[in-house]
Amino acid sequence: MAHINPDVAMGDLLKGTPSTQLFTVFGMPRTQLKETANGEYYIKMEGVDIYNPVDNTVSSAGADRVAAWFVDSDYDGRTFCITQAFFPDKSAWNKIARALKGVIDADSFEKFSSTESLPFPIGEHASVAVKVIDPRGNEVMRVHNLKAQY
Repeated sequence: MAHINPDVAMGDLLKGTPSTQLFTVFGMPRTQLKETANGEYYIKMEGVDIYNPVDNTVSSAGADRVAAWFVDSDYDGRTFCITQAFFPDKSAWNKIARALKGVIDADSFEKFSSTESLPFPIGEHASVAVKVIDPRGNEVMRVHNLKAQY
């Protein structure tokens, strides 16, 4: 997928800067929706695929290269509300732990640097959205429809 900038209709009026490029690179999170034994669900983050329209290639980054990822466990299709947040880059967590000088709960830090979400029940909208900050700092999102699951 590629988004063509609507400013393309302006011809030579724009300067040649990154903000005036005709194409925007898109990414797609690679996530799996899994069901637990008690009927709740969780998301497994596998990484993100990044499409480059200039050379028509897709490159993949693993979950460990994702800067942050967020879950909206009851996505309404309009507004993304973070219900869970994860930061898989362990080096960032180590810096925070050093700054806090041992005033951290190591188990909690481990949970929030995970590539698997915490379990959650089916919400009113039966839809789960996952927003990922890819290695370039762009937001990309994937939606899982739970209605298809039951």
